[in-house]
Amino acid sequence: MLFSIITVTYNAAAVLPPTLESVKEQTCRDFEYLVIDGASTDSTLQLVDNAGIATTTVWSEPDKGLYDAMNKAIDRAQGKYLIFLNAGDAFASAETLAHIALKAQDDPDVIYGQTQLVDASRQVVGMRHLTAPEVLDWKSFSDGMLVCHQAFVAKREICPHYDLSFRYSADYDWCIRVLRKSHRCAYVGPNPIISFLTDGLTSKYHNTSLKERYRIMCHYYGTLPTTLRHVRFACRHLMRKLKSH
Repeated sequence: MLFSIITVTYNAAAVLPPTLESVKEQTCRDFEYLVIDGASTDSTLQLVDNAGIATTTVWSEPDKGLYDAMNKAIDRAQGKYLIFLNAGDAFASAETLAHIALKAQDDPDVIYGQTQLVDASRQVVGMRHLTAPEVLDWKSFSDGMLVCHQAFVAKREICPHYDLSFRYSADYDWCIRVLRKSHRCAYVGPNPIISFLTDGLTSKYHNTSLKERYRIMCHYYGTLPTTLRHVRFACRHLMRKLKSH
């Protein structure tokens, strides 16, 4: 398989249908679909079964949280590239995987693109405020998580396990470690490849996530440079708030 598309679920019935539909409608069919479920007690598993995606494999068992489930997925995936598509998030169009596959022909280590934000009614509310750059390396993430995790497609052979000491920002640390192993990245282009549901796990625990990201940035990029960057971040945030009023 060229791709392993991975969705982690736990009692996700309320948000899962758009995710399943977006996987099912992809014109590129060179993928396996892995659903890593944390022993849901709602109709999550029935929805997956009803979706009828031919290449689906489901594991349902208790886990230690989102990133533990993602580690299980890394161990079980067979595709050349991994795509983590969280419950509630979706591919931006039926052609998204085909566009990513075109970039995969040149054998980059990472393929990435832009992300649009959608609300609970699936209405597009805008683009993610951090824009994915046309040129990407591990140092790019010193300015924050410029590429949404779901829009970050990585070769399985260079993917480490997620660090479970981070509850909400292990994806940020993981992307940096992947990029440090990467020799070449491919940018899909300016059109969004992912629709990100704005009320996801990280959004609910935003402040805790930011504290974890600060620790991660200090580790990889140094405490003083990171602190100075955060002063700039705070100024930008203040300016955005002033403009919105």
